[in-house]
Amino acid sequence: MLTGSEVAIDRGLLRRLSEARHETDRLFGIVKQGSLYDRPIPERHRIVFYIGHLEAFDWNLLRETLHLGRFSAEYDKLFAFGIDPVDGSLPNDQPCDWPTLVQVESYRRRIRRELDDALSDADATEELIQLLNIAIEHRLMHAETLEYMFHQLTYAAKRNPNPSAGQIRTASVTPAVSDIPGGAVTLGLKRSAGQFGWDNEFESQTLEVPAFSIDQYKVTNGEFLKFVESGGYSRPSYWSAADWEWITETGVRHPVFWVPTGSEFRYRSMFEEIPLPIDSAVFVSYAEASAYARWAGKDLSTEAEWQRAAEGAKPPQETRQLWDPPPVGAQFGSGSQFGVEGLFGTGWEWTRTAFAPFPGFRAHPAYPGYSANFFDGQHYVMKGGSTRTAACLLRKSFRNWFQPHYQYVYAGFRCVTR
Repeated sequence: MLTGSEVAIDRGLLRRLSEARHETDRLFGIVKQGSLYDRPIPERHRIVFYIGHLEAFDWNLLRETLHLGRFSAEYDKLFAFGIDPVDGSLPNDQPCDWPTLVQVESYRRRIRRELDDALSDADATEELIQLLNIAIEHRLMHAETLEYMFHQLTYAAKRNPNPSAGQIRTASVTPAVSDIPGGAVTLGLKRSAGQFGWDNEFESQTLEVPAFSIDQYKVTNGEFLKFVESGGYSRPSYWSAADWEWITETGVRHPVFWVPTGSEFRYRSMFEEIPLPIDSAVFVSYAEASAYARWAGKDLSTEAEWQRAAEGAKPPQETRQLWDPPPVGAQFGSGSQFGVEGLFGTGWEWTRTAFAPFPGFRAHPAYPGYSANFFDGQHYVMKGGSTRTAACLLRKSFRNWFQPHYQYVYAGFRCVTR
């Protein structure tokens, strides 16, 4: 029991944890039981791993602070870490290598019960509050991971929880550019401000950014189609040496969300194929975005340029939670003071900045590998967030990152000239 000098954990924080659990539980319900051992993306674990991972992560993160003893060290280790192969190797495990669903469900139920019992009586220390924020945001990040994974499942493997949900329709917009004057930009967060952030968001730094011009809207499927039809995937001059090797080895010839149908393309929506939404942002890998920019005689923005272009933009308070990208003219939050639109919640945006620490970086002691394991020059920063990104992650300081050949994220881009 708490003593008079102790303070209980804020109920709002525990409610956020419960809501995040509800969200991931709901997402797992999309997949039919016979497909929970599928691997829809070759570079990722089988779906069953994530059922165990979300609870194992919380357990491994919070157990010692809450003075709880282990009951399944084997599963704590098995479900501890995801994978991100950078050497081209892919996992080769089989469904029979994993525990049964009954065993995994029993493990996750016990974790939730023990954590919830302990949290109901826990003292709200600064450390515990920090760990709970990590647990909540980690789970919400994985919610988006699950969503783009499930996007690659066959339609027969899924059930649509809301078949009446429609697409946002708006009028087409005319591509245009915004001229961004040179000026100072602040990246990251100050530790002294006391705001929660991940280790790579600290310590804040101020940089001077020279003037440049940037697309007002993300590059659309319609614009990217012109690159495809011009033979962009068959001309090595548009690709770096490593990217061209990837193209030739894999045979990639179009965005992974596009489905070739005769002489045309359709779009792989979450629950059905639809006509290619030409006014919506194209979702591609960093390599494909870079190739398009070279074809267009332009470049991708740096992280600092993206931040500068976003001056004055306000993220939406809630995300629309659409399965597919809305037309680039749809309003999600406010535009920037320079007229740049759709910066938050419409699709992540690739930058040409390699993921690296800010000066003064310190790995979080409870999760030391979160960022540091990826400071390898083989991951690139993405900003902004998609329609499936949790609202709490739609902050200017938040940094996402992926390898350059990873096509599956809800990530688009816009081009710059300098």
